[in-house]
Amino acid sequence: AEGKIRRKLYTRGFVASTHFEDMQGACAAFQDIVHIGREYAKSDATILISGETGTGKELFAQSIHAASLRKDKPFVAVNCAAIPEGLLESELFGYEEGAFTGARRQGKAGMFELAHTGTLFLDEIGDLPLTLQGRLLRVLQERELVRVGGTQVIPLDVRVLCATHQDLRQLVAEERFRADLFYRLNVLSLRLPPLRERLEDIVDLAVSHLREHLDEPPAESLLVSQLERPLLRHPRS
Repeated sequence: AEGKIRRKLYTRGFVASTHFEDMQGACAAFQDIVHIGREYAKSDATILISGETGTGKELFAQSIHAASLRKDKPFVAVNCAAIPEGLLESELFGYEEGAFTGARRQGKAGMFELAHTGTLFLDEIGDLPLTLQGRLLRVLQERELVRVGGTQVIPLDVRVLCATHQDLRQLVAEERFRADLFYRLNVLSLRLPPLRERLEDIVDLAVSHLREHLDEPPAESLLVSQLERPLLRHPRS
């Protein structure tokens, strides 16, 4: 039955589509980060990925999952900043029938349950409300949860990867983020360098994006089209 559920998750797109082999960047700083990411993939510890917006945090999370022993299991991503606070708890931990007005008749599994045996990626973890940080901490510690409005304890086997563009240490100092949760998430850390620290890669990345978005025909097609054109002779020839 569990295998059937996993196959349904794959058809719903809970898979990692990016691998370390797809990463573009030849500069030493970026290659060092890729090497560290490959090493982290061998572990099952929680990872905190930090970096500015656009540095590829989710791509690294997908690559770590794809290189891990959980690669054939679900990869579930949640953006903590994109879901309203009132819905985030039920989205993460699920709910039982009748838990609140509008709840499904048979309840609903949360993202943690969907990621069982696989990887859960919590993006923008710095925006997680304080009211939910305590519950997330308990789930990470106990490796089990209780759905909203439920009483049954559900065991979990999930690797958690987190990402943020914020300074969590500063948020802890401002009492906007729990210190105990920060240390629970920051077992392994990975900082992705911004493009201004990868100057050697700018040209290659620019050319790659141009080729991707300009929709150019392959070089072979251009050659064939040139050969098929009628020869234009000079009027005096």
